[in-house]
Amino acid sequence: MDKYHGLVVSDPRVMMGKPVIAGTRITVELILEKLAAGETVEQILDAHPRLTREAIRAALAFAAEALRADVVYPIGETSK
Repeated sequence: MDKYHGLVVSDPRVMMGKPVIAGTRITVELILEKLAAGETVEQILDAHPRLTREAIRAALAFAAEALRADVVYPIGETSK
């Protein structure tokens, strides 16, 4: 079993293959966007009753691992 406990899955037939919470169409991206917009975990759970705290933690762990790849992400302007 992986570190996401099978909670984050990807299937090309569901949400165009974006990582989602298993058994739902709730994407990791949506969870991150809601948290970034200032929503609390409680608000997200209220809006999406099929989610659990564990699923939200799994989404965050998945995103953190995805960002560990050796990729440069240009953000804004660089100093000259």
